[in-house]
Amino acid sequence: MAFSAPIQDILFVLDELADLPGVLALPGFEDCSRDLVQAVLEENGKFVEQALAPLNRVGDRVSAQWADGTVTMPAGFAKAFHEFAAAGWQGLQHDTKWGGQGLPKLVGAPASENLNAANLSFSLCPLLTDGVIEALTRVGSPEQQSAFMPPLLQGRWTGTMNLTEPQAGSDLARVAAKAVRQDDGTYRISGQKIFITYGEHDLAENIVHLVLARTPDAPAGVKGISLFIVPKFLTAQDGSLGARNDVWCASIEHKLGIHASPTAVLLYGAGKGEVGEGGAVGYLVGEETHGLEYMFIMMNAARFAVGLQGIAVSERALQQAQAYAAERVQGQALDNPGRSVTIDQHPDVQRMLASMRALTESARALAYCAAGARDKSLRHPDERERAWNQALFDYLVPIVKGFSTENAVEVASLGVQVHGGMGFIEETGAAQHYRDARILPIYEGTTAIQANDLVGRKTLRDGGKVAAELARRMRATLAELQAQADSGGRSGPGTGASAAGATGAVSGSGELALIARRFEAAIQAYEQAVAYVLDTASKEPRAVYLGSVPYLMLSGFVLAGWQMARAALACCRIMPSGAGDAFHARKLASCVFYAAYILPRTQALATAILEGDGAANAALVICKK
Repeated sequence: MAFSAPIQDILFVLDELADLPGVLALPGFEDCSRDLVQAVLEENGKFVEQALAPLNRVGDRVSAQWADGTVTMPAGFAKAFHEFAAAGWQGLQHDTKWGGQGLPKLVGAPASENLNAANLSFSLCPLLTDGVIEALTRVGSPEQQSAFMPPLLQGRWTGTMNLTEPQAGSDLARVAAKAVRQDDGTYRISGQKIFITYGEHDLAENIVHLVLARTPDAPAGVKGISLFIVPKFLTAQDGSLGARNDVWCASIEHKLGIHASPTAVLLYGAGKGEVGEGGAVGYLVGEETHGLEYMFIMMNAARFAVGLQGIAVSERALQQAQAYAAERVQGQALDNPGRSVTIDQHPDVQRMLASMRALTESARALAYCAAGARDKSLRHPDERERAWNQALFDYLVPIVKGFSTENAVEVASLGVQVHGGMGFIEETGAAQHYRDARILPIYEGTTAIQANDLVGRKTLRDGGKVAAELARRMRATLAELQAQADSGGRSGPGTGASAAGATGAVSGSGELALIARRFEAAIQAYEQAVAYVLDTASKEPRAVYLGSVPYLMLSGFVLAGWQMARAALACCRIMPSGAGDAFHARKLASCVFYAAYILPRTQALATAILEGDGAANAALVICKK
């Protein structure tokens, strides 16, 4: 099925919720206007719809192919990647100093979402390259930046990150790859890395691997890990490609989904290169034993990007399910048994489609607000605003990653269900979205890893300060909802989600009152869960961490619900009295459905979290050997 980039909803979120005007007013973005942002996103939509979306099914059926250490991508992928690189999409949100476009992350996020929605397997290559660029921007030496950044930004080279090893998995303390310093200042890297996305392919002339390894005298555990740049091909002083490094793709995995994305097993120092014995040639990034600290830069970038992937797959599954339901005639009308109807007229199918839309749109809004916070954390002229937005972005990253990707599995599964028996048939394409989505809560840190981060580093470490500030701000929005509902849904000066000074009058007090009721209960559930985590973690850590994923999902539902509440206020401000355009009427309906049908999940999650003591003991007995 064809894909259409959801430009109208994207622009609504940027304008009304994620504070695009405030981001464009930041130092360094003076040349980036609202019109330019819209033009970029519309062009991005055209590119992914025409060049990438048609390859999605091709890649799923054919997959990447391995033979004797090389990987061949499905037909059309190399041409599409060349077009992607030539158009400058890789450098969209990166520094102009190295050839990037220098646009805000708030603009890069929707462009990335569209890329992922059109072709998830394809998008993983630029996703990892973005992470390498971000890491080198922040911790690479000037020499490393000048050597590696331009070709990465130009799309001539691509990047990967190499963490996982067979014996280590997510436990990076057990990383065993070795790095031995040479007299010329380089290092020789040896060892095996697994699950390396786009570790080998034929899309670009070179691949830049960021590799975690240990020097011989490094301490045990994560404190002994260093980070190295290991290119597939070494380069000469003039930038031309030289000797083949000793990095060998031993195989690629046969996966449930994302078939066109090669997931490689890489051998370092297997004697397959042209650099002699001793291992692959690597270059130390920063200082020895600080590797995990540096790699977290790339990991955080990748985790946010994977959250966008969850939103993207949800959007793709939603579009396909809507199109199928609007065409599939089956059953009789509920109010007219003699009339056959398309299945989108049946209440339960409407429930599924509305759930898919509400989960997708709410996650999008939350992710874009996080992207805007990231821009402000780097460029806002006020130091306190920078500090708050950095803390906010750090807090939201595990939620965006975990919440959005868990939603993607639910949304894609609902998409299969909407198709009925045809959804279980590969030819319809609905199953591909479900298969592709299933990896998202796993890679770049499982949902449990994100949840443990949210509990330990993002809630306990600051004593719940960010969570408390978010609750305060959510209650301010709640007060506005209640005031608007009491006034009959009329908006006055200064009201609305993000714009000040707008006036207008609309009906909708009943909808706003419903949203306010459910939102207030969700805020209370969030506050109870935060208090439980703060009060119980030191006394009963097993109980708290047993509920860490429910805590993350509760946080996601209420924070995304906050954005939907703000969206409802924006719709009531924008729409004329008594009527509204189709987009804003549908958006308001989505906000109402989210409040009525999705937000009640927070009460059940809060109950599960608060009963952690008993649940932890029960789980221990169940799993006892």
